[in-house]
Amino acid sequence: MWGTATSSYQIEGNNDNSDWWQWEKSGRTKELSGIACDYWNRFREDHKLLSDLGVNTFRLSVEWARVEPEEGYFSQDAIGHYREILADIKSRNIKIQLTLWHWTSPQWFADNYGFHHKKSVELFSRYVEEIVNELGEFCDFYIVLNEPMVPLGMGYLAGTFPPGFRNPWKFWRALSHLAKAYNKSYQIIHDKNPNVEVGISYLYNWYDVDGLGFIEKIANKTSKWYRIDMLGNKIKDNQDYVGIDYYRLGKIIFNPKNSEHLGFRIKEDPHSPMRWVTYSRGMHLVLKEAYAKYKKPIYVIENGVPTNLGIEDAERVNFIKTHLKEVHRAIENGVPVRGYNYWSLIDNFEWLEGYNPRFGLYEIDRKTLQRIPRKSAKIYGKICREGSLEV
Repeated sequence: MWGTATSSYQIEGNNDNSDWWQWEKSGRTKELSGIACDYWNRFREDHKLLSDLGVNTFRLSVEWARVEPEEGYFSQDAIGHYREILADIKSRNIKIQLTLWHWTSPQWFADNYGFHHKKSVELFSRYVEEIVNELGEFCDFYIVLNEPMVPLGMGYLAGTFPPGFRNPWKFWRALSHLAKAYNKSYQIIHDKNPNVEVGISYLYNWYDVDGLGFIEKIANKTSKWYRIDMLGNKIKDNQDYVGIDYYRLGKIIFNPKNSEHLGFRIKEDPHSPMRWVTYSRGMHLVLKEAYAKYKKPIYVIENGVPTNLGIEDAERVNFIKTHLKEVHRAIENGVPVRGYNYWSLIDNFEWLEGYNPRFGLYEIDRKTLQRIPRKSAKIYGKICREGSLEV
C-alpha cells in the first residue's frame, strides 16, 4: 500500500470548536492555524494530487470537534461533508486509512472532562461508534489513536500541549482511560466490520546513546518503554497491526554538568527547522524491533522530513530514497511491511511550530494557498506507480 498522510486539524482550517484552537488563541503557538490549507473546501483539488501521484492509499482523519461540536449533539452537516470527502477518495480507487483521534478534542470535552476524567472512555467510545455507523462503509483501515504518548506527555507532564497540566497523577489516569477507550473502540469497530484492520500508530523513533555509560543505556531503554510499551502493553491483544511513525534519531547525550533534564538531552541538528537528526538506518532497526516484539503486520503510517526549502527539495528526495531502501531491507529480512505513507501530502500547520517546517510533497503558497508540486512529488509518484526504487 503506497500512500501519503495528513491530519484534519493541520490542513482543514477553522476548526474553532477544538481545544487546540483555544490553545493557539492563548498565545501558546508560533502562529495561528487559521484557514490552514483550506482542505475542508478544497478537498477535491487535493484528491486530484493523490491521483496525480498514483498512490493507492490515503491516510486522513476526522475532527471530533466538528462531528460533535456540543456534548451529545452530532452535526449531520459535518458528517455529511466528511461523507463527501471520503466518497470522492473512494471514487479514485484509493483506499482510506481513517484516523479517529489525531491529538485534538472538542473544547467542551476539554472544559468538562479530558482524558484524565473517567467518563472520557464513554464519551470517546460514543464518538467512535457514531463515525463507524455513519462513515464506516468507506473505511478500509482504522488508526484509532495517533501517537498517543506525544499529546499525553506534552499535555499532562510538560504542559506545552492542551490541557496544559504538569501532573503525573492526571497523566496516569489519562493513560489508563485512553487505553480503555481504545480497547472499547476496537470492539465497536469489529462488531460492525470484523474484517477491517484496526490499530494505532506509535511514534517509534530509533534511540541511541552517545558513549557506553550505563546511565545512558538506562535512559535509552526508559525512552522506549515510555513511548511504546506503557500504552502498547495495555492494548496489545487488540491490535491487528503495528503502525509506525518514524522520523528521526533520538540520540541521548548525558552530561552531569548540564543541570537541565538531570543532565540528559537529545542531540539536535541546527540546520533542521525542527532540529531533528535524520537517520535512515533507524527505519530498518525500528521495523525489525517492532516485528520482533509484536509479531504482527507492519504499516509505516508516517515518515517524513521537515525542511524550509523550495521546489527543488533534494533533501526530501534523498530522505525518501534512503528510508525506502531500509524498508526494502527489512522486508528482505522477513519483516511483513505492508504499507508506507509519506508525511505529508501538502505543507501543513505543524502544531507549536506553525507553518515554517514544511513536510509536503506539494508546497503551499501561504498567500494564495496554491499547491505547487515539488521535485519529491515527481520522484515519489514514480515510486508509487512502479512499486520500485532506483538507488
